[in-house]
Amino acid sequence: MAVRKVPLRQCVGCQEQKPKRSMVRIVLTPEGMVQVDLTGKLAGRGAYICPSRACFDIARKRKALERALKAQLNDEVYEHLFGVVETREQDN
Repeated sequence: MAVRKVPLRQCVGCQEQKPKRSMVRIVLTPEGMVQVDLTGKLAGRGAYICPSRACFDIARKRKALERALKAQLNDEVYEHLFGVVETREQDN
């Protein structure tokens, strides 16, 4: 049997490449909404981040999510996204 390649994605916070399944995808939908995509199948521009507070803080400080999504994000959106990411971190 052939060995399947594991898809890798780069974290916008720590800049490390990790398996896609271990990361959280954040999407800017065509309607302009920013959402956490736990399925990995939502339509729109996506960015990946590790489910850790350290990576999230780095991405927020450097405005890496805003650059990756090409959209302005306010504090309310960041707090909502962090809540979901924090929940995912506790699950792992």
